[in-house]
Amino acid sequence: MTALSAFFQYPFLARAMVVGILVSLCAALLGVSLVLKRYSMIGDGLSHVGFGALAFALATGWAPMAVAIPVVIIAAFLLLRLSESGKIRGDAAIGLISSSALAGGVIIISLDSGMNADVNGYLFGSILAMSNSDVILSVLLSIIVLTLFLLFYRQLFAITFDEAFARATGIQAEAFHMLIALLTALTIVIGMRVMGAMLISSLVIFPPLTAMRVCRSFKGVVVVSAVVSVVCLIGGLIASFSFDTPAGASVVLVNLAVFLLFAFAGRWLSPNME
Repeated sequence: MTALSAFFQYPFLARAMVVGILVSLCAALLGVSLVLKRYSMIGDGLSHVGFGALAFALATGWAPMAVAIPVVIIAAFLLLRLSESGKIRGDAAIGLISSSALAGGVIIISLDSGMNADVNGYLFGSILAMSNSDVILSVLLSIIVLTLFLLFYRQLFAITFDEAFARATGIQAEAFHMLIALLTALTIVIGMRVMGAMLISSLVIFPPLTAMRVCRSFKGVVVVSAVVSVVCLIGGLIASFSFDTPAGASVVLVNLAVFLLFAFAGRWLSPNME
């Protein structure tokens, strides 16, 4: 509690906490559908695309977020189309686009001025780099993501578990696939400041997998995933502040520790649970 109270004495840390909590909520909620549909690595792919877009923006002097948001959204739609076409498997499409975008970003950086603080901040996360405009934009986008998820919860649940049945009942599955892609893209971009391009996908993967160790229902997984994500985010940021470690890496390690704890608890509660 002492560390938490000290944390909020610094405005930049309080901003990071607010944005981090909202981003972790968005990532955890979307992550449940992505993990169950075996699209969990789309977060990793889109973060690499985001890094390439940010590198281009920093090299040209444009606003990083203004460039990254539309580029990552387009990449998300493209990944979805490639996966649905059947010509390229989903994981192969992610690898193709993400590696190309990451390579492009590295080339742009090398031709410009080499690695700098801004690039490192986007690559590995930097709570110190968040300006007031970053916070305002991130909060607005997070609210939009959370609102749309709650509004279309039933449809997202339907296409996650039984897409054929959902189509039969009149649900436009393609439209909601596009919605998931859009929301994931926005979440990845707004989370890169806190977690970094290399680690933001952990917020999509860890909480749902952790919740699945002890929960069987979709609703239970969603609720527990959201709670775990927020708790791990807060714990990771406090650990980062207390021990002077990178924020993104600290959050990931806290998520790993909680996942192992839940995995042990799940096996103890039900030996047949996997």
